[in-house]
Amino acid sequence: MPNQEIKSDARMANSNVEVQSELPQMMDSAVTPFGADEAKKVVKMEADYNKVESDVDKQYARGVVHTKTRSRMPEKQLFEFAEYHSQDAEKTGYSNYSYWKSVWANFIKKKVAVVMAIVFFALLIFTFIAPLISIYDANTVRIDFPNRETRFMAPNSHFWFGTDSLGCDYWCQVWSATRTSIILSVSVSVGQILVGVLIGLLWGYVRKLDRFFTELYNFIDNIPTIIYMTLIALMIGKSTLIMAVAMIAFYWLGTARNIRNLVFMYRDREYNLASRCLGTGLGRILAKNIFPYLISVIVLRLALSIPGIIAYETTLSYLGLLDITTPSLGILLRDARSNFLEYPYLMVFPAAIVSLITVTFYLVGNAFSDACDPRNHV
Repeated sequence: MPNQEIKSDARMANSNVEVQSELPQMMDSAVTPFGADEAKKVVKMEADYNKVESDVDKQYARGVVHTKTRSRMPEKQLFEFAEYHSQDAEKTGYSNYSYWKSVWANFIKKKVAVVMAIVFFALLIFTFIAPLISIYDANTVRIDFPNRETRFMAPNSHFWFGTDSLGCDYWCQVWSATRTSIILSVSVSVGQILVGVLIGLLWGYVRKLDRFFTELYNFIDNIPTIIYMTLIALMIGKSTLIMAVAMIAFYWLGTARNIRNLVFMYRDREYNLASRCLGTGLGRILAKNIFPYLISVIVLRLALSIPGIIAYETTLSYLGLLDITTPSLGILLRDARSNFLEYPYLMVFPAAIVSLITVTFYLVGNAFSDACDPRNHV
C-alpha cells in the first residue's frame, strides 16, 4: 500500500508538470500556490464554460499568437490537422549548397587577393607577349650601332630595360627569364604537392607503412638537400628538366609530413571506422573521407611553395648548379650581383618581379586557403 501511494503521488506530480507546460498560464488572481514553494505555481483545472467561445467557425488572425484567448478556443480549432504538401516538404529539405561555389563566393570577397591574382595572370600572359613586341632576341648579342658602345646601356626609349654586359636587350631577357621561372616553379610545386600528398596519406593511414616512411624521411632529411642537388648536377646534368625532377624528388618531405600529421587526426573517427567495417576500399576512404579535409592546407602549401621554388632556383643558379643557357630570374640575379653598384637596373627589374610573385602568392594562397575551409562557408 505505501508503494502504491508513492506511485500515485509521482503520477500526480508528473500530471502537474504537464499542466504547467501545456496549458496557458492565467492571471495571478486565478493562480494558487503549490506545496511549500509558493513561487512555483500551476493553473487551476476548473474550466469556466461561460467563457468558452460558442462559435466554432470563428477565424482568428493568421500569424497572431493568442496567448490569452487560446484557452477559450473551441476544440475544433485547437486540434485541426495541418495540410501536407509533398512539394513544399521537398523544398524545405533541399539544400542548394555547392562546395566550389561557396569557395569562389568566399574568395572574391577578398578584394586585395583578387586584384593580385589578376596582376599575376596578366604578368604570366605578358611573358609570352613581350618577346613578340620586341625587335631583339633574348639569346642573341646585338651590336647594331657601330659608332657607340651598347654594353651596359641604361634604360631608354630604344632599350626599355637597358642592356647587359654582352650588349643583349635586357627587356627580352627579363621576360623570358620570368616565363621560365614561373613555369619551373609551378611545375615543381605541383609535382611535389602530388607526391607529398600521396605519400602523406599512405604514411598517416596505413599503419604498416609508418615505419618505412619514417626511416625514409629521416634518411633524406638528415642530409642537406644542396648536397643531393650538387651530386645530381655533376653526375647527371644541369639541365632545367633534370634539376626540376631532382627538386620534386627531395622537396616533398615537408608536405608529406604535414599531411601525415593531419591524417592522424581524422583516421580513427567514427565515419572512417564505419567505412572500414562496411568493407570500403582504402582508396575510396582516402579520397572521399579524408582528402576533403586537407584541401585548404594543400592549397596554402602549394601557393607558398611557388615563391620558395623561385628562391631555391636562385640559390642553385648562384652556385652554378643550373644550366645558364636558359635564362631565369635566378640567373639574372646571379649575374647582376657583381655589377649592382654601377648598374643597379640589372637587379631592380628581376628583383621586383620576384617580389611581386612572392607577395601575390602569399596573399592569394592565404585567401584561397581560407575560402576552401568549409567552416567559413555559410
